[in-house]
Amino acid sequence: MNKNILKKVVIVIVMAGVIVAFKVFNLGQYLTLAYIKESQQNFLSLYAEYRIAVIAGYMAIYILSAALSLPGAAVLTIAAGALFGLVTGTVIVSFASTIGATLACFVSRFLLRDWVQGKFGDRITKVNDGIEKEGAFYLFTLRLIPIFPFWLINLAMGVTKMRLITFYWVSQIGMLAGTIVYVNAGKELAKIDSLKGILSPGLIVSFVLLGVFPIAAKRLIALYKSKKATSRVGTKG
Repeated sequence: MNKNILKKVVIVIVMAGVIVAFKVFNLGQYLTLAYIKESQQNFLSLYAEYRIAVIAGYMAIYILSAALSLPGAAVLTIAAGALFGLVTGTVIVSFASTIGATLACFVSRFLLRDWVQGKFGDRITKVNDGIEKEGAFYLFTLRLIPIFPFWLINLAMGVTKMRLITFYWVSQIGMLAGTIVYVNAGKELAKIDSLKGILSPGLIVSFVLLGVFPIAAKRLIALYKSKKATSRVGTKG
């Protein structure tokens, strides 16, 4: 068997095993607001006694959850606010979520890109063209607008030609605003009844404007340069 195919088979088996275990043992019950609320005091006591171990364990769970596109990223982010506070929680979530997202992107690229390119070649070409034209701004916009699912962006970018290092740093910066919102909400955990209550329509509009601004600014600058160049040509004529 080809080594590349063997690696893909191993990765698929491992991922399938983890996902099956997640379902069979009902691990999703631990990634709910209700459970986090009930266990907050126990978590705080554990964190006070074993800070490094708790941070390492939390990051490992978050990275694994994000890498396998398991549900619970939003709840884990809120839990970070309740457990670590705004500043520490934001730093921890920022790195854990970005590392997990990058791993998900890598797995998507390793397992799916050849198949997707073969099946949806023309459409993927358009996406790649968009990324080449807009560069990091394209992903930055997607990260800033919370209406696009976290896991979907990770998988979609995996079938593009964007470099993983670019994906990593753009994701970390682009997700920072949303991370702060959710971690800050976690500080008031007792007042949160649902994830929908965190993002108000006004806040979502703000995110959308933030996301659109970089590309709009880039295009306005390009338009200005184009007009300036045309003007110079006309003056010389």
